[in-house]
Amino acid sequence: MAAAAAALSHASSPFSVFLVRSTPCASILGLRFLNASASFQGKFGPRGVVPTSRSRNLGHPTVAVRCSGGPIKARPSSELRRSPSLGDDEKLRALRELFSSPGVGIDAYIIPSQDAHQSEFIAECFMRRAFISGFTGSAGTAVVTRGKAALWTDGRYFLQAEKQLNKDWVLMRSGNIGVPTTGEWLNDVLTPGCRVGIDPFLFSSDAAEELKNVLSKKNHQLVYLYDFNLVDKIWIESRPKPPAEPIRVHDIKYAGIDASSKMISLRSQLHEAGCTAIVISMLDEIAWLLNLRGNDVPNSPVVYAYLIVEIDSAKLFVDKSKVTQEVLVHLENSGVELRPYDSVISEIESLAARGANLWLDTSSANAAIFSRFKSACDRYWESLQKKTNANFGQEKIQLPESNGSPTGGPSGFCRPSPVTFAKAVKNDAELEGMRNSHLRDAAALAEFWAWLEEEVHKTPVTEVEVADKLLEFRSKQSGFLDTSFDTISAYGPNGAIIHYRPYPESCSVVDSKNLFLLDSGGQYVDGTTDITRTVHFGEPTSRQMDCFTRVLQGHIAIDQAVFPERTPGFVLDALARIPLWKIGLDYRHGTGHGVGAALNVHEGPQSISFRFGNMTPLQKGMVVSNEPGYYEDHSFGIRIENLLYVKEAETPNCFGGIAYLGFEKLTFVPFQGKLIDLSLLSAVEVRWLNDYHSQVWEKVSPLLDGPALKWLWDNTRPLSK
Repeated sequence: MAAAAAALSHASSPFSVFLVRSTPCASILGLRFLNASASFQGKFGPRGVVPTSRSRNLGHPTVAVRCSGGPIKARPSSELRRSPSLGDDEKLRALRELFSSPGVGIDAYIIPSQDAHQSEFIAECFMRRAFISGFTGSAGTAVVTRGKAALWTDGRYFLQAEKQLNKDWVLMRSGNIGVPTTGEWLNDVLTPGCRVGIDPFLFSSDAAEELKNVLSKKNHQLVYLYDFNLVDKIWIESRPKPPAEPIRVHDIKYAGIDASSKMISLRSQLHEAGCTAIVISMLDEIAWLLNLRGNDVPNSPVVYAYLIVEIDSAKLFVDKSKVTQEVLVHLENSGVELRPYDSVISEIESLAARGANLWLDTSSANAAIFSRFKSACDRYWESLQKKTNANFGQEKIQLPESNGSPTGGPSGFCRPSPVTFAKAVKNDAELEGMRNSHLRDAAALAEFWAWLEEEVHKTPVTEVEVADKLLEFRSKQSGFLDTSFDTISAYGPNGAIIHYRPYPESCSVVDSKNLFLLDSGGQYVDGTTDITRTVHFGEPTSRQMDCFTRVLQGHIAIDQAVFPERTPGFVLDALARIPLWKIGLDYRHGTGHGVGAALNVHEGPQSISFRFGNMTPLQKGMVVSNEPGYYEDHSFGIRIENLLYVKEAETPNCFGGIAYLGFEKLTFVPFQGKLIDLSLLSAVEVRWLNDYHSQVWEKVSPLLDGPALKWLWDNTRPLSK
């Protein structure tokens, strides 16, 4: 297939973007948007791409899975193997050879972690960055020039990347002082006026625009390679096949609200915003809105699809082979038509031709969608300009610029997706499912820990074997579907690798000489779990006990927090760190992330993090994790994690006439008493710990018998100073 490139133009344009502050909107389901919004008209905006003459005449690019069919199934850790492929040097050499291919002509290529939907977890056939670099962490960006290769990742993965990258790669520790961004680094290593290529389907519109602005400082050109991904051209024989398992309907008893009602609320938001359509590309948003679930992405019950909702219609762009008769009837009853997955771009262009006012979340909609819609708008307005001028003879008439679409033509409104916030605020049925699934999960963990505490003293057991055994116990619980992420089974020094993943050929044996960190979760038909416990099967050192207890104190501080409504999560983050700060320690990750209800284990927009740019307020019904930690490189790691949901707090006062919020626990698994230095805990903290263990016994013991019941009893006895 002939390649075509479109370069971002730095030339001035009559197109202008304005930013306004939007305010929360009430609606049936609480659909709302909270952040800055932007509006554009095809005639009036500086963003997007200007296609080369070569690309103007091409057909619509394929945006679907660019590999051939076959299912991908979740597997236990012991079955994971690295695929045979080209050697690392050969990969980079083959990639660089493509830089000079006809229609490409670039000097550097950027390979992000994401798929076309900006997913954190992606299907194996889209793990391009892992293939080209050898680094398998879930977050990172690879950049390859004609002479250099560098990989950026955050503090969760520094140690893992050090182990996995070979000598051809330079590790860029994002967030550390003095470490440049990808764009800044390219500006340093490339001579001015170079061409930097990206796959526009793998970058959000916002990310591409930001990158373009940085590169323009050295007169570099950002080149959109629409028709194929360069990594795909060299990843052939070993590339996994795309997912092909059927979609299923998410039962109303777990969803709480039917898809038709959710669509009514969304359309109300469209009407209030003056929009006639919205494109939704985030997979969990589509799954939530339509009450559908899939198995396209490991650990995440979503399906690869796009959704366009108009005032009087809706279209789901999906591989029709995954649609069962039950799902087809469900969609028809919800007023949703099916379209081929790879026809979304042509539909986006058709919307512009029909004069649609399109709502776009530029933080998630990929740059290909945005740029093609913007180009279609430009064509519409250029055609109208010509017709207008023709009607008035030789006199040139300038079309009016305004904040809407006064002439009835197409326009775009760039705002956060209203589905994001509606999904984050769980309804009663979703919270009930989360509570129930967490209790079953707790029973599985009690059985697991009872087994492991005995097994570790009898026979050698590896990190992978531990993860597989946990999967075995979870699989026995009703409604279990999959793990919610790859289990982090990390002994000793591996625990300091924040998102460690054991492999059969290189994992450690778990014994009684050091700490063992286990971060795991389950996907159930009614909920999603995520829990971390750190234990020692021998005698912990005083240093380990001191660090563990301070992490526990931070965990308790978050759990007990009471705060006014409209408080963003970053305000609470310091509460978890203060006990560590007191002795000059800290950790390199946020304290909490949002969690979906029978959906993605990581969801936005809410978080509890030191990254203070996220101004999303915590709201009643949101689910967040509470997971402070501490990590000593090459020695051990500690993390304690429960899931919580936000509830109204009972306070004797109501200052300012606003409500105050707090948290309710979802996770009920005991903490190991031997790791706690009670002399560091206050009386209030000891009381919290004993109250929690009392609740664990009360809620989980009815689900157990035999050794697991005895283990739970032994580990929930009251502690005293």
